[in-house]
Amino acid sequence: MRTFRRTRLLAAGAAITALALTACENGSGTRDEGASQPTSPSAAADTSKPAQDPSSHRPGQSAGSGQQSAPPSQTGKPAENGTSGGSGSGTSGGAKGGANAPGDLTICNGSNTKTTAQPVPRPLNHMLLTVTNTGSKPCALMYYPVLRFDEMQWVPQAFDDTKPQAVPMLEPGASGYAGVRLSAADDSGTGGDTGRALTVAFQGKTPNSSGGPSATPSLPAKGVYYDSALSVTYWQTDVATALN
Repeated sequence: MRTFRRTRLLAAGAAITALALTACENGSGTRDEGASQPTSPSAAADTSKPAQDPSSHRPGQSAGSGQQSAPPSQTGKPAENGTSGGSGSGTSGGAKGGANAPGDLTICNGSNTKTTAQPVPRPLNHMLLTVTNTGSKPCALMYYPVLRFDEMQWVPQAFDDTKPQAVPMLEPGASGYAGVRLSAADDSGTGGDTGRALTVAFQGKTPNSSGGPSATPSLPAKGVYYDSALSVTYWQTDVATALN
């Protein structure tokens, strides 16, 4: 009986030893029990690359890449000059400003026009002022002429109902007109006098401002009679409107 048990134990030990040797040969043997094993391959740390230092990561740089990446705000095309549609002009409809725009306005005055003063038979006691553009670019006839006979100390008033809807613009060679009522047709005027010299002043971009040099058109040799009814129209683009 003892001999039989000893023989079985020896056989069992030989079998265990053979299994251990076989496991070591094919690499499936157990590892050091002191090392903790990961539960899955994805949880294992990759020891082939050094860990990235968080303090070395800069904005706009991919972690661990070493290459600069463009910030998100630079990936699209920026708006041009803050305007919609990318026009960059800041103006509606691409307008550059018309001839009446303050920055482009050239005032008609004694330096770029020729002025004449001519008494007319109709209406009675009236005179026609004609201003012709002698310059090389358009000019604007602003408001109404400011008249002064000789050393007259008062300024004739303008007929408000003759104000045009737009500022008359004179192309080179074109003419503008203003009617002058010299005296009352019913002799109701006072302070009558005969004017021998006439000064025509031009207004600027704002009422009663200077538009530049004045004009001194010649008068008939006998002069012209005027009284307290002396008044003028706004500048017009045709003779009929100026004399009506």
